[in-house]
Amino acid sequence: MAWTREQRYQDYSNYSETLIDGLEKQADTSRYKPKFHISPKSGLLNDPNGFSFFDGQWHVFYQAFPFGPVHGLKSWVHCTSDDLVHWHNLGVALPAGDRYDSHGAYSGSAQVIGDRLFLMYTGNVRTQDWQRKSYQNGAWMDKDNQVTKVTKPLIEQPAYVTDHFRDPQLLKVNHEYYALIGAQDKQTLQGEMSLFQSSDLKTWHDRGYVKHNLNNLGYMVECPNLIDVDNKKFLIFCPQGLPQNELATANIYPNVYAISDHFDFEQNIFQADSNKMVQLDDGFDVYASQAFNAPDGSAYLISWIGLPEITYPTDQENWAHCLSLVKQLKIIDGKLYQKPVAAMAKLRDNEQILPKKERVLVENAGQQYELKLTLGANQIGNLLLASDGTTEHALQLKFDTTEGYLLVDRANVGEKFATEFGEQRQIGLTPNKSLTLDIFVDHSVCEIFVNGGQKVMTLRYFAENTHTTIAFSNEEIRDYSGQYFTLQDM
Repeated sequence: MAWTREQRYQDYSNYSETLIDGLEKQADTSRYKPKFHISPKSGLLNDPNGFSFFDGQWHVFYQAFPFGPVHGLKSWVHCTSDDLVHWHNLGVALPAGDRYDSHGAYSGSAQVIGDRLFLMYTGNVRTQDWQRKSYQNGAWMDKDNQVTKVTKPLIEQPAYVTDHFRDPQLLKVNHEYYALIGAQDKQTLQGEMSLFQSSDLKTWHDRGYVKHNLNNLGYMVECPNLIDVDNKKFLIFCPQGLPQNELATANIYPNVYAISDHFDFEQNIFQADSNKMVQLDDGFDVYASQAFNAPDGSAYLISWIGLPEITYPTDQENWAHCLSLVKQLKIIDGKLYQKPVAAMAKLRDNEQILPKKERVLVENAGQQYELKLTLGANQIGNLLLASDGTTEHALQLKFDTTEGYLLVDRANVGEKFATEFGEQRQIGLTPNKSLTLDIFVDHSVCEIFVNGGQKVMTLRYFAENTHTTIAFSNEEIRDYSGQYFTLQDM
């Protein structure tokens, strides 16, 4: 259906319970609906927000438009968990429609302050002639998960930025608060990150743009995120319009990171170890990742599995997108590792040791499983997932442990989409070394952890339910071992 502006931005009360029930049933019965990833009850899900640990539970919110697979009047939906795996959807917690978020409660973050959780988010406002104004707003959540908005904006749009000014990350450093905000400079139309400082969350001082050594950041920076990972400062962000000579990527927009020994809040300087940004995920569909440090200092990350301005097959079913598994971040030998949290093992059921010297590894793998596979050195082959036993209908993982590469090809796995951005993604591996894969499949989602999380490749695909074979495309692969587990719903 073609959505008018009026339909996208009407009040939620205009939608009947009958309509909402119908949308939820339509999404719930979709063959593509993930079962152990956070996904919307209906409509659109995009950026994760407010990822935090508060009052003995893990919390994450996501941007939502519950009435269709489009960007309209967005609110925050609230999910809680005891283990970062089993998530409970509590519904809309931060609704939009007030003076300073009249056209959407956009992305933001959270900090535990005293016995409450403080949410900082972007309020999207449109004037009568549809000009955008961005406000950085606040809200308090108590231990009963009740949210109360701060009545006035914390930060108004500075004169030197365009109306693309959003996605605040609230940081507490010693006794000061800082807000790191994505921005577009009005004069140069280039992406920047702004920093603001406050001692009381009420009066904010503009510290200007973050000074860094990362070269060109495209025309806009979204979702900046600064955390600590193993005594390093880890900066995640989404630079839109990044030149290929800065980062070769086929995705419409990348999600990247840079690492430094220190962020100088006094001087507002981030001096990265390298001026080259690195892809956070080498697959097709990760964006708007959010990370935070738990009370014990551990670093956790969750991402939107979806991309802006891309049409997905589930749009026809009036729902779209999901969030990734939660990953724990580690830096080992100077490299980032992303590992699924240990509690994911709680979902395992029906362990099966992979057969030796067989082309077909699992004949009826179903739609929810984990595959752990080790491939020996000096082998060339093609692992098929979601397959009918042939390469004609399969998600293909083409590997070469002699030269050293892994290529993911989704050209022949069900409904096609986003083909203008390519149907293959490839990463380099150390030549003449074994390759380990930990693969999570959830109906239309695949997350591939390579060599213990040194690389991650995430993608959506939309295959026939009858295509459930896991196999090699030839019989020449002999040096391998592994396990297969069915996975329960979260």
